Amino acid sequence: MSAAVFVGRFAGKVIVVTGAAQGIGRAVALRATAEGGRVLFVDRADFLPEVVAESQGDAAAFIADLETWAGADAAMRHAADIFGGIDILINVVGGAIRMRPLAEFEPDQIDAEIRRSLMPTLYGCHAVLPHLVARGGGTIVNVSSNATRGIHRVPYSAAKGGVNAITRSLAMEVAGQNIRVVATAPGGTEAPPRRIPRNAVGDSPDEQQWMAQVVDQVTGSSVLKRYGTIDEQAAPILFLASDEASYITGSVLSVAGGDEG
Repeated sequence: MSAAVFVGRFAGKVIVVTGAAQGIGRAVALRATAEGGRVLFVDRADFLPEVVAESQGDAAAFIADLETWAGADAAMRHAADIFGGIDILINVVGGAIRMRPLAEFEPDQIDAEIRRSLMPTLYGCHAVLPHLVARGGGTIVNVSSNATRGIHRVPYSAAKGGVNAITRSLAMEVAGQNIRVVATAPGGTEAPPRRIPRNAVGDSPDEQQWMAQVVDQVTGSSVLKRYGTIDEQAAPILFLASDEASYITGSVLSVAGGDEG
């Protein structure tokens, strides 16, 4: 990995990372193992064990559909069973499926966006809480998006606005149990080609045009006028997960080149 690694920063910590098969989640999970964490990589992709095989530490794979509560609950139980508990949950799974003006979305497509980008975080937070309480405290890091203000992704924007609300409200609710809840809000991020595409049926010519408009809007809204890198997203996520951020809770950190979303 090209990013700086803080050796031992997560020594003794059990970490669950969702969406760990590719993109930001993969980078976070691999770096967390390199920094001493005992990490459960969770995703529904069948190639997840290949990613775990790249790790540099104590890691395991668990394949689950996190759009269901049963999937989230099973993942948390598995982490607790094999590692003896959970200290940190990093909810990364999510992502816009389609790029189109709201008027062009079909109702089932709206539902799919909410299931993809809100429910895994809500279910993950709900399922992990008993494990964190049993541990005497812990940390939840949610990955939101600065696309709460942006074009052609209104259902996705609504889902990520919900992630922000979960973060702020749950932080207040569980602070007395020594649990921190924080989030990052990534902006546009350069990533390798996805092994599982965001839209399995492919983009229509209109959607390709709308996607180009999104790229222009995201780049134009950034003060730095560029997309970020995977490493630039993983680093603040892991900072917030670490004890270095022990006095931060209820915050949503924009990581979008100056675009606050």
